[in-house]
Amino acid sequence: MSRVANNPINIPAGVTVSFQGSSVKVTGAKGELEFLVPDTVSLNQSEQEITIAYDEESKQSNTLAGTTRALVNNMVIGVSQGFEKKLELRGVGYKAKLNGKSIELTLGFSHPVIYQLPDEVEAEIPTQTEIILRSFNKQILGQVAAEIRNYRRPEPYKGKGVRYSNEYVKRKEAKKSGGK
Repeated sequence: MSRVANNPINIPAGVTVSFQGSSVKVTGAKGELEFLVPDTVSLNQSEQEITIAYDEESKQSNTLAGTTRALVNNMVIGVSQGFEKKLELRGVGYKAKLNGKSIELTLGFSHPVIYQLPDEVEAEIPTQTEIILRSFNKQILGQVAAEIRNYRRPEPYKGKGVRYSNEYVKRKEAKKSGGK
């Protein structure tokens, strides 16, 4: 029995949901997203609500129901409000610069790292050490943020690197020389 799948999805004003076979298309002010619903799960739409129907006896259907509900809910939120991720650059000389649809990162390498943004993602750089990424597609937004972070992950000794703004990096103490 999935607790997540039993919650209905509220459809805000300005968002349209259409079904074509096993495909769901969600359209809103920010964009349009499509998702292929698994065979063991079905979606039912009443006026401003979507409910998930699934076979509670089947283990596969049970596991896919909650995931399907979460994905469709993220689609509805994405096309109506959008999503945002903030990254911080910590380290001497670390900075970011926006050039059209690409971000130029200076991360202590001998060369600048240039990251090309996908069409669905918009970037804003308020200061040289902050990057704000926005998109209506939560999956692509998370992927872009993870790829940028992987260029220079935060290290535990000095805390240098690219990190999410809400990320806590556990610091380690440097080795002590214990010579006699």
